[in-house]
Amino acid sequence: MFSKKKKNINEDPIVENKAEEQMSTTEEQQLNTEENEIPAAEAEAIPELSAEEKLQEENAALNDKYLRLFAEFDNFKRRTQKERVELLQTAGKDVIVSLLSVLDDFDRANKAIESATDINPIREGIALVHTKLKNLLSQKGLKEMESIHTVFDTDNHEAITKIPAPSEELKGKVIDELEKGYTLNDKVIRFAKVVVGS
Repeated sequence: MFSKKKKNINEDPIVENKAEEQMSTTEEQQLNTEENEIPAAEAEAIPELSAEEKLQEENAALNDKYLRLFAEFDNFKRRTQKERVELLQTAGKDVIVSLLSVLDDFDRANKAIESATDINPIREGIALVHTKLKNLLSQKGLKEMESIHTVFDTDNHEAITKIPAPSEELKGKVIDELEKGYTLNDKVIRFAKVVVGS
């Protein structure tokens, strides 16, 4: 009877499994250490990379780095070109040039009002709008060119006609101005159309 009980204890599946697990883990550890320990003869048998292969690997790494850098630079160029195009499209030069004709109309209206009678309120209103528009444009960098009685300069003036000068002093100088010239931030955006004395 006693022997059967002892057999049953030894045959208990839980105890057997634990014993097997302990054995298997110790066996695995031994195998791992054996695999990790490479004999000196086998370590020498692993071929080292030749100088040519090392250079090829370095060359491949440098080529990869170069291609990445080139792609980044290409993206940077495209981005800056796109920003430059957008800046040019939104620049204020075209707006100011289109407003110049309005400014000319105001100048003509002011001259016409001077000869009219009993229109003081209209004159004051137009003068106010004219002054306001000129101030607004001058804040944006627009300046009128002073042309009358100055020496004719092809960089700033466009000669419409030549007439005999009334005096010797006015020879080669601007006698009359048909259309004012303007500069935007010190760059000529419209030449003054002038009459030159000869």
